[in-house]
Amino acid sequence: MNTLRKFLTQKEYKPIKLVFTKTNHFEIKATLNGIEGNFILDTGASNSCVGFEAVEKFNLFAQDSDVLAAGAGATDMLTQVSKKNTIQIGKWSRKRISLVLFDLNHVNTALIAHQAEPVDGIIGADILKRGKAIIDYERTCLYLK
Repeated sequence: MNTLRKFLTQKEYKPIKLVFTKTNHFEIKATLNGIEGNFILDTGASNSCVGFEAVEKFNLFAQDSDVLAAGAGATDMLTQVSKKNTIQIGKWSRKRISLVLFDLNHVNTALIAHQAEPVDGIIGADILKRGKAIIDYERTCLYLK
């Protein structure tokens, strides 16, 4: 019987190694607009996000948004949106990615309190769906097509 990795590779999926953190999250390196950053993989996040503090780092063009964000213990957070970005995760890449921008301080404060590294953003269901994501929890690997 073929392994999952071999099967998915034959189906043109790209394997991406995940890092399991002290906070029971999967972290992933991603390159956004040509600049590498550290992200949490969050299947429960509807949109991929970047913190306001990383807008300049990734050369994002921010536009105001009427949408309020909620999650991880915070609600009604003001957001902005950044459109037409490029993202590369491992050997998988896409153009014209939209990102929600909001204050990630509450997330990073919680991570630091648990001796984990702060993150630049969150890879959410929008990108995972676009990449037809499959997560191999046993081997801590993400596959994107």
